[in-house]
Amino acid sequence: MKELLFSAASIAVDENKAPLIADDKIVFGILMGILALIFYTGSKKGWDKFYRIIPALFLCYFIPGILSSFNVISADYSNLYPIAKNYFLPAALILMTLSIDIPGILKLGPKALIMFFTATIGIIIGGPIAMWIMSYVSPETVGGEGFDAAWRGFATLAGSWIGGGANQTAMLEVYKYNQSLYTGMVAVDIFVANILMAFLLFGIGKKAKIDRWLKSDTTAIDSLVVRMKDFEKSVKKIPTTTDYMKIVGVAFVGVSLAHFLGDFLSNFFAGLTDKPDEAIFASKFFWVVLISTFFGFALSFTKAKNLEGVGASKFGSMFIYILVAAIGMKMDIFTIAEKPFLIFVGIIWIVIHAGLLLGIAKLIKAPYFFLAVGSQANVGGAASAPVVAGAFHPALTTVGVLLAVLGYFVGTLGAIACAELMRMVAGG
Repeated sequence: MKELLFSAASIAVDENKAPLIADDKIVFGILMGILALIFYTGSKKGWDKFYRIIPALFLCYFIPGILSSFNVISADYSNLYPIAKNYFLPAALILMTLSIDIPGILKLGPKALIMFFTATIGIIIGGPIAMWIMSYVSPETVGGEGFDAAWRGFATLAGSWIGGGANQTAMLEVYKYNQSLYTGMVAVDIFVANILMAFLLFGIGKKAKIDRWLKSDTTAIDSLVVRMKDFEKSVKKIPTTTDYMKIVGVAFVGVSLAHFLGDFLSNFFAGLTDKPDEAIFASKFFWVVLISTFFGFALSFTKAKNLEGVGASKFGSMFIYILVAAIGMKMDIFTIAEKPFLIFVGIIWIVIHAGLLLGIAKLIKAPYFFLAVGSQANVGGAASAPVVAGAFHPALTTVGVLLAVLGYFVGTLGAIACAELMRMVAGG
């Protein structure tokens, strides 16, 4: 889910565990078939009760995850996630922001930031509390001496769950965790982050009930969505092939520009430091996300904004669903059996994070949207926060991007604070 889920010390592909289907041409067809079937059944009478219980978006993520867990398909043998991340995600960001309503976003108020920083604090305090709890259950899981000390490994998780891959790599370098043990932390990162995202996506289908329980005021969000819908109606027309080509052209010209400038800027900033892997500004993905968003924002001041009338955001949503399915391929429900206690630390950690979010959301009556996006802007990063935000409505995608970018900047400092607290708990 992160831009850098795997570093040089990542889990190697086991050639003896090749999936039943490894050909991406076939795997992509399977994923598209799953998405088509879900949307087809979702449009049919008689399925409404089922989809009220199990949201369609959750299935788009979960079914590929089940196939991956049973080794029918595998993200380790596929390039679909990198393609979706590098092509479809920036294209979706452009198409979902070209009709952005800046006044509407500004009216969302401070609760988005409050929930984002609540999510950050949840990660900072969740790590040491989880270590303390597990020290009574399995002391060896959170023990270790020197560079084998578990708290050093958990510091890399803090970097990943607050900022992203660059922050995670920075923590690995700063705390010098034994890289031969690092694969276990990568497994925890993947498993727990995917489980959290699954719950958040499931919650989107229940957002009305959750908002009623939180007693949240969704007026600003609803108003923004209504304004977006009204604008779409005002420019709506029967699309032609020319209109569709304009949409695709605008999107992928923007994608190519983002990658071109991203290469240049990341290389420029990498040349200014001896440790480019630790530098946020040396991350190409950071620049691709940022440039794509600003490209779409710039288009919102031109006639390109009217492409919303022929379905620009719907194309963006389609790209997002493809990305969701590709992310689902990374899930392995059996990972917990390999390192149960290590993963339990991650689960306790993320439960504390989620519990704090729920508590603050209830206290300030924040909408579930701010809770979910604030969480993913930390734990999921720039590849996931826009997905979750866009799942509420395309008009809200930019909120996810902006919060995810903020996560890059606070990630290293927050991770160091968490690491030092974990060092104190471990007595290191």
